[in-house]
Amino acid sequence: MKNESVVDNIDHRILSSLKKNSRISFADLGRIINLSPSAVRERIQKMEDTGIIKHYNLSLDYKLLGYTIEAFVLVKVFHGNLKALFMLINKLPEIKEAHRITGNQNVHLKVVLKDQLHLQDLIDKLMQYGDTTTFLILSDITPQET
Repeated sequence: MKNESVVDNIDHRILSSLKKNSRISFADLGRIINLSPSAVRERIQKMEDTGIIKHYNLSLDYKLLGYTIEAFVLVKVFHGNLKALFMLINKLPEIKEAHRITGNQNVHLKVVLKDQLHLQDLIDKLMQYGDTTTFLILSDITPQET
């Protein structure tokens, strides 16, 4: 049996507010969308229970933590090295996101690094498993919700 969840306009407004600030109180969220704090809590609990809300994230400013370089690294994995690359990815703290993708490359990574030498070391590790292409992130663009 398929677990279908109906998300109405109020739930979408709750989700939009939580994306901006996941620490907002039920009372403050209720004031924004004109619901009681208990109704907000129940709706959020339902979306957590059904898996619509998977988890809450902490967004860090890596530059303030000493990481001056953020980059995307695409990897075209050599035949037979995919599982070994996944094991390496799980061991490297500078890799903040990893996705298996379609196209000429197999893996898309978002990385944060202290400096160019750190980037070079990371690329050297990854090159054992496939060909890499690196894109430095110049700035973030946050899409506006409609």
